[in-house]
Amino acid sequence: MRHRKKRHLRGSHDRQRKELRALAASLILYEKIVTTNGRARLAKSKVEKMVTRGKKPGLPTLRALRSDLPLNAVKKVMEVLSPRYATRNGGYTRSLHVGTFRDGTPKIQLEFVK
Repeated sequence: MRHRKKRHLRGSHDRQRKELRALAASLILYEKIVTTNGRARLAKSKVEKMVTRGKKPGLPTLRALRSDLPLNAVKKVMEVLSPRYATRNGGYTRSLHVGTFRDGTPKIQLEFVK
């Protein structure tokens, strides 16, 4: 039986959650990050869901975003990113191959679409 392959990061569940949170916050605040392919895929899906959620203003949205992001990133999602992509139905980020790290791991640049 072929089960779906799940993407995951190394380490404990708590460490994975913190690393993914940090990647998402960095992408939101700086609008561009360079990371590995696996981390970029996970961060991309998380950030796109957050931007979509931020399109609907209100206290429940604010609380949901606040549980995953620091306050300055939440403010940027609600005030800058969600209005920018109000007419766009998904696909807010793009990933570009920009070379390799020293150990040969592919280097991916994850950025928001303008």
